[in-house]
Amino acid sequence: MATDFSRSDNLHRPPLREHFRSTTRPLIVTPTFVSRVDSTPPGERPRDEGSGKGRDGKEVSRPDRHPDALAIEPNPNLAFEHWDEYWRKVHGPKFAYDEPGSTSELVLRYDQLHRIASGPSSFFRPPYRAMTEVDGRLVSDPEARVPAFGRPRWDGLAYIVYGEEADIQSTLGQEKFAKRIIADEKVAFRMVTREIAREHILIPSARHRDPISLVRIHVRRPELSREGFQQRLVGEHAELVLSRPATHEFVCRYAQLHNIGSTQKDPEGSKIDAVSILAFASVNDVEDYLVSADHAAIDESEARLAGEGSEFWTAANYSVINRLLPELATERPSPAA
Repeated sequence: MATDFSRSDNLHRPPLREHFRSTTRPLIVTPTFVSRVDSTPPGERPRDEGSGKGRDGKEVSRPDRHPDALAIEPNPNLAFEHWDEYWRKVHGPKFAYDEPGSTSELVLRYDQLHRIASGPSSFFRPPYRAMTEVDGRLVSDPEARVPAFGRPRWDGLAYIVYGEEADIQSTLGQEKFAKRIIADEKVAFRMVTREIAREHILIPSARHRDPISLVRIHVRRPELSREGFQQRLVGEHAELVLSRPATHEFVCRYAQLHNIGSTQKDPEGSKIDAVSILAFASVNDVEDYLVSADHAAIDESEARLAGEGSEFWTAANYSVINRLLPELATERPSPAA
């Protein structure tokens, strides 16, 4: 039987992967936020130069006028579904695939977090309420009262983990990544961030594939320095989160990613000071956590730190690469350090 050299969809993670490592050191992450290629006019959402390729290999500079030219999907009614499928089923395996002369071994973990529009977000939070008249009856003209949609800035997050910062260039500098993976990004994504972050695992996952995540993007208040903000986030704020019973009832994993630089010029990603990732067993668990009395105190703590541009949204998790098992909590400096 011929060997299928192109297969890569599950070779780099359990159960087929056999060799793993664990560490309590802070690891390095490239938290790559992505926005999807679609027909949004250029002025309504930032975009990378050269992104949104058409089937002729050229950039579609006005996708709002020529959505049918986009390589991902010419039918705007199918654009979101086709992009969501492409990122998971095509781009992910390409990233993991070790073509001749390349290796992804320095990538310790790669999760795709696909934003779920129906999940909680900072634009539409639970509890959700029936639309009623003053007499308690449901409205009879729902067509006139459809709530406006608050679109988060990003459509997903590629959570890519390395052991050392030098491993980023060793991996992404390979011809496969520098040429063919970047070319694929220009087909699938409108914009890609290029930040580098230090990972702090506060609640390690007991599994390697938690299904749902709450992604919190933190932009600090203007009076706070980035260093001071990050210290308070991983210090007093994290201690509050960890002290609440609801956290241990609903949260399967809790990590903070602290921005420490970028791999190249990144005007949009550089605005982000940190990212919190909280994993859950279901979307309902996210909702129940957010409406709990314990979380009200967490909200208040975060409000004292968060500035304009902070947001949160819910995502479906897909494990593409995982060489970290079991996951361990990151060593944290003592308060006196």
